[in-house]
Amino acid sequence: MTFEANRLKELTNSESAGTALRLWVDGRPGLAVAYGPVDPKALVERAIALSHLNPTGKIELADKVGEDVEGNMGKYVAAEQLVAWGQEAIGRVREAYPEVICNSEWDCEIETTSIINSKGLNRSYTDRTLSCYLESEWVRGDDLLGVSEGQTQRDSLDPKLIANTLLQRLDWAKSNVPPPTTGRLPILFTAKAADLFWGIISSALNGKQVVEKASPWSDFLGEQVISTHLTLFQQPEAGPYSCLFDDEGTSTQPLVFIQNGILENFYADRTTGGLLGQGTTGNGFRPGLGSYPKPGLFNLLIKPGTGQLRELITQLENGLVVDRILGDASGISGEFSINVDLGYLVRDGQIVGRVKDTMVAGNVYQALKQLVALGGDADWKSSCYTPSLIVDGLSVTGKTD
Repeated sequence: MTFEANRLKELTNSESAGTALRLWVDGRPGLAVAYGPVDPKALVERAIALSHLNPTGKIELADKVGEDVEGNMGKYVAAEQLVAWGQEAIGRVREAYPEVICNSEWDCEIETTSIINSKGLNRSYTDRTLSCYLESEWVRGDDLLGVSEGQTQRDSLDPKLIANTLLQRLDWAKSNVPPPTTGRLPILFTAKAADLFWGIISSALNGKQVVEKASPWSDFLGEQVISTHLTLFQQPEAGPYSCLFDDEGTSTQPLVFIQNGILENFYADRTTGGLLGQGTTGNGFRPGLGSYPKPGLFNLLIKPGTGQLRELITQLENGLVVDRILGDASGISGEFSINVDLGYLVRDGQIVGRVKDTMVAGNVYQALKQLVALGGDADWKSSCYTPSLIVDGLSVTGKTD
């Protein structure tokens, strides 16, 4: 459901269904997709026709293991509850800042995944995920400030928490202050902004990138690659993006990628795992029904440190807090130059105001070697569970009027 300009605008309920058929004819793979009602004969004919266009390859099918597995994760939440949560969150913001305009979305998504193959495998699970997004727009003369927060959880959302987090950002942004004009400063990336790092790291851990020698870590298994304070792993039963098996039917598994800075594992699907000589890690996922499985992460968790965001801020004598960014790193190289969409200047451990027209540049891999502190405030941001973190030595450029 959608709230616009502080009011409930739309309540919708949509359904969709899709079927993908993957087969091999004389070793040649074919793939066909249908949405909605399925004509089995037509689907098979399309897949066979497409197989004639492809080269031969190894047939990758998961074996039937034990009894068929079915699972149910998460609870259904009624629309009335979602509306109530949305109204509470907006009400809390408007009570403190009546001049602010709020927009918001609150959703309960139910997804059932089933996989069957000719080796007798038959598995399925139903996943229920709750998510919300709250945005405020504050017009102050010629200055438009936009602040947003979100949550993705199972079973329940916390409108008080999301509203209070947004209100804290509004409090910090009451005053605009000149940014640092140039130099290298310690930067505190909030959990929301820290995703800048983990998308690149996920690519570096991708077994396909390793096979192609595109990952800078291809030859560094067993060696220290980032700060000893960092441990990265996946846990199938953790968080709102957990799943029982991948899109090849292989059971997902706990897997530590980096332990105290030491590179221990890459993730792989069946094909890539064979090329690596390690086998699949249960990470064969389709980007969409019309795609073949390839290595993918269903979640990535960064082991938290200690201290909440406010405590981390007190560790900055002179630095920046980056809460929202525009731009991304330049591919797997890890180089980045991003605009700070929402950031704050810190002096003597205190936020003194919001900065505008500021850029931060550096390299993801080098930055994670220069970790100063890791927070205990981890939260789910998309499919990544990450805390806030402080890194040193990044280049900051600001423009003043």
